[in-house]
Amino acid sequence: MWLMLCAGVLFVGAHLGISSTGLRPTLVRKLGEKGYLGVYSLIALVTLWIHIWVYTEVPRQTYLWALDPNFYLLTKVLMPVALILAVGGFMVKNPTAVHMEATLADAAGRDASVRGVNRITRHPFQWGVVIWALTHMLANGDAVSVVFFASFAVLSAAGTVLMDKKKARSIGADWSWFAQATSNVPFAAIVRGRNRLVAKELVAPVAAGLLVYAALYWGHQWVSGVPIY
Repeated sequence: MWLMLCAGVLFVGAHLGISSTGLRPTLVRKLGEKGYLGVYSLIALVTLWIHIWVYTEVPRQTYLWALDPNFYLLTKVLMPVALILAVGGFMVKNPTAVHMEATLADAAGRDASVRGVNRITRHPFQWGVVIWALTHMLANGDAVSVVFFASFAVLSAAGTVLMDKKKARSIGADWSWFAQATSNVPFAAIVRGRNRLVAKELVAPVAAGLLVYAALYWGHQWVSGVPIY
């Protein structure tokens, strides 16, 4: 269990400790933007691999709550939503992505950035990961799984807040416009009347997300070793 905790702290700390602190600009100055991204990506992949490897090796002996069929059902219901957000996030221009700040430089770019799943949240991929992590944490119930999946949830949720702050500093007034037109928390901008859902913009991300869900549903045992029932 302690090994899983250490892996989780390493995984989250390596991501946030580099990208969201004063270490990032220092590395960019020394390595250049491309060099920094290369080093950061390598560290992210290595810590992710360690995190997953430890999870597969550590015995799961302590359960924090009883396994409940309703949690399995909840996971099956919410995972399509998670994948629609995550996959849909790659199908629309988003100034929160790396090197996409110029999206907000003109009217056409601003219009393109407030479409599809970005209307729901300006961080669709991160919220997809949060939903995936929390539902799988509930469905498993053991302490090792709680630490494993909670690490992803914490990293993704914290990442949305830290990313907003970083983009606000680097983009300025254009970011203020984008932040006002969208929301971090899913559906918040829509509920407050700052945005609206447009059904035709969601056809492609919904279709793509459901296709990925179907593939993962049937391939879950091959990917994770755990059958879905």
